[in-house]
Amino acid sequence: MAFTVSVGEADFAALRREKAYYVDKTRLIYELVHETNNKVTLFTRPRRFGKTLMMSMMENFFNIRKDSKALFEDLAIAEHKTFCEEWMNQYPVLFVSFKDVEAENFDDAYKMLESRLADICKDLSDIGESNSVNPADKDIFERLMFGTAKKSEVKNSLKTLMRMLNAVYGKPVILLIDEYDVPLAKASEKDTPANNYYSNMLDVIKGIMSTALKDNELLKFAVITGCLRIAKESIFTGTNNFASYSVLDEDFSGYFGFSKKEVEDILKAADRLEKAELIGEWYDGYVFGNSYLYCPWDVINYLSALKKRKNAAPKNYWKNTSHNSILLTFVKRTDFKVKGKFEILMNGGTIIQTISDELTYDTLHSSEDNLWSVLLMTGYITKADTEEYDDTVKLKIPNKEISSIFEDTVVRLFKETVDRNEQKSMMEAFWRGDAIEAGKALSDLLWKTISYNDYHEDYYHAFLAGAFVGIGYEVESNKERGLGRPDILLKDDDNRRAIIIEAKKSDKESDMDKDCDEAIDQIITEKYAEGLYGYEQILCFGAAFFQKQVKIKLLNK
Repeated sequence: MAFTVSVGEADFAALRREKAYYVDKTRLIYELVHETNNKVTLFTRPRRFGKTLMMSMMENFFNIRKDSKALFEDLAIAEHKTFCEEWMNQYPVLFVSFKDVEAENFDDAYKMLESRLADICKDLSDIGESNSVNPADKDIFERLMFGTAKKSEVKNSLKTLMRMLNAVYGKPVILLIDEYDVPLAKASEKDTPANNYYSNMLDVIKGIMSTALKDNELLKFAVITGCLRIAKESIFTGTNNFASYSVLDEDFSGYFGFSKKEVEDILKAADRLEKAELIGEWYDGYVFGNSYLYCPWDVINYLSALKKRKNAAPKNYWKNTSHNSILLTFVKRTDFKVKGKFEILMNGGTIIQTISDELTYDTLHSSEDNLWSVLLMTGYITKADTEEYDDTVKLKIPNKEISSIFEDTVVRLFKETVDRNEQKSMMEAFWRGDAIEAGKALSDLLWKTISYNDYHEDYYHAFLAGAFVGIGYEVESNKERGLGRPDILLKDDDNRRAIIIEAKKSDKESDMDKDCDEAIDQIITEKYAEGLYGYEQILCFGAAFFQKQVKIKLLNK
């Protein structure tokens, strides 16, 4: 199959040269320059929505130090011939990414920032040798390149580099800053009264941004991307002709993310059109402005898997990320009483919330509205439709992928907050072989969790494991045993006893008794108890779950 996708490639030139599939978003360039008069434009979108690739595309288009004509052949922007003649490779461009400027403390993060600036200087080393450049700027440039610059020179670094580019090329500079808020997000996460991480980082980033953007005659225009729009008074003070476009805005709404047609075109090119409905269930559902969109990171990852295996199952490509902890932090806030709203969302419903697209990282957790705003801006929830509701927004979970992250959060919440005394009472009932009391105890625990209708067997398995973890027993889940894998194997080596539980999800309440019997038959047929040599007591239980109800049966030998 000639179709090629490049997972994680954010370099526009490399993507085009490798002839990997590219979803054409080049019209943004024309719309941004020709149809607005913005001096500074900020695009805020969740991570994994193509911001860096978009910035790389713009850098290649405008940069006077490159010849990009071949890269843009047959793309939408090439239709505007006069515009391309006027703008393509006609201006010096300074492209800066703060994506990796993060660390556990301010000193290490500042070193990362110095390293990033040094790399930029190395890429521009030829301008440091130009006779057109002021000797004083050359000295600062060298200190930036070798990581010995003063903090004041670091704060003024972008303006210094722009002045040097302007001196060499005789034209104002286009400034592109990608993921501008990453340093502040990490600083906020690790900030304490003792380390002042956030205030120190805010001081540096504010200095860099304000000197580059405010009243800078060297600036042609600037484009900035990030997850959140940090309040203007905090970062963009005094910046004139400033425009911000978030997930709430209609303008430019279709450029970050893939439309249904764009996804269908990819699937046709990949000869996988039969996966359209499945890919929609998992990765569609985002509403930015008036556009309905898929997450491009997920689509490309899944297409890569489908290329290798035609029947590859969808995966959660957001799952193993530290940013998912924000959901757990939110739902644990007892002062906000948000569990009921989580329950509505996880049942496929919608909630209406007051949302702000202008926040500061040091106040994100100060109110419930702020936290819902963060979840919206970072992609864990989305607008439910394109309608406007004054100062409020109707919200939903976008798709199966994000729904599974909510489910994982509920299981983690249960594990961290379950009452140990209730756990012990439940365990005593299991060891006595009291199936009725054990089932009642499990039901009580389920009722205290966030409920949702789309329960599936994996959720119940995770719930069972969570119910037993943390009270001194070794718990195995779905490990090889006998001819198959029991859902739960719990061992008490000190007392040479063990429990085996096989769980079933019942389609209706009247099936629970039958499903318990099937679970017990499976334990017998698959010989789950074999191999537990030396254990004097092995208790085997069949469990059936229907919504928040549990029925337990004991295998009587």
